[in-house]
Amino acid sequence: MSTGNGSFVTEFILVGLTDNPGLQLPLFFIFLAMYVITVLGNMGLITLIGLNSHLHTPMYFFLFNLSFIDLFYSSVFTPKMLINFISKKNIISYQGCMAQLYFFCFFAISECYVLTSMAYDRYVAICNPLLYNIAMSPKVCSNLIFGSYLMAFSGAMAHTGCMLRLTFCDANTINHYFCDVLPVLQLSCTSTHVSELVVFIVASMNIIMPSLLIFISYGFILCSILHISSTQGRSKVFSTCSSHIMAVSLFFGSSSFMYLQPSSARSMEEGKISSVFYTIVVPMMNPLIYSLRNKDVKLALRKTWKSRIF
Repeated sequence: MSTGNGSFVTEFILVGLTDNPGLQLPLFFIFLAMYVITVLGNMGLITLIGLNSHLHTPMYFFLFNLSFIDLFYSSVFTPKMLINFISKKNIISYQGCMAQLYFFCFFAISECYVLTSMAYDRYVAICNPLLYNIAMSPKVCSNLIFGSYLMAFSGAMAHTGCMLRLTFCDANTINHYFCDVLPVLQLSCTSTHVSELVVFIVASMNIIMPSLLIFISYGFILCSILHISSTQGRSKVFSTCSSHIMAVSLFFGSSSFMYLQPSSARSMEEGKISSVFYTIVVPMMNPLIYSLRNKDVKLALRKTWKSRIF
């Protein structure tokens, strides 16, 4: 009997990252370590920003939201992925798959726009420091974050809504380690042309536009850096910006590889490797790149540590 959504499939089987039995246990420990670092790093940053009033600035407001997103973003699929490494049959219900797909889209898209807001914040701070308090007022920051979550909600609803309209008959093996949009689309026994068009439009809007804005912002920042007279100051700002650009390039580059290629050119095996970067590696790296190299965060960490000990 068909379920209420018009689908005959009530559960899916996740192939996982690899079907090689000899790699399952080593990969389990590797990704477990990465997930622990991700959780500790992002929870630590959220706690530090919340407890230290001198970090209640626009820059750390965005970092707080980025850590919040990364914490839940990685938790959407990593625990299930870890269980699948050590279980014999990797099953996820139809409802669970749709929920995973929705929250994956929501947190991935919101990260795109929070990273864009952070790049804009750095652009104003470095290129127009005298206007910083006006351009990055609490109201502006709140609107940027609200807009990020609104775009994420719209994109996630578009993807999930299209997926719920499809029928899944017999094929239920997803060639991935989570319910990503493209691998699930491949299983539908009805036409997916509209859904694929929605994927391309939403992905283009939420990958190309933010990445262009980010690199334009950093382009202006780099031009300003070249006009800094102090060699030490120029080196310090350039080092910080280069690490930010590296993190942004990894996130947008790997997601572009997955979603902005023609279907005929896309290899799902390559796509799974690419997905590891924007789903697991980037959420782990962000706290390290954006905060632990920052002297304000180090000072807050020392003050918090001392207050808890003494």
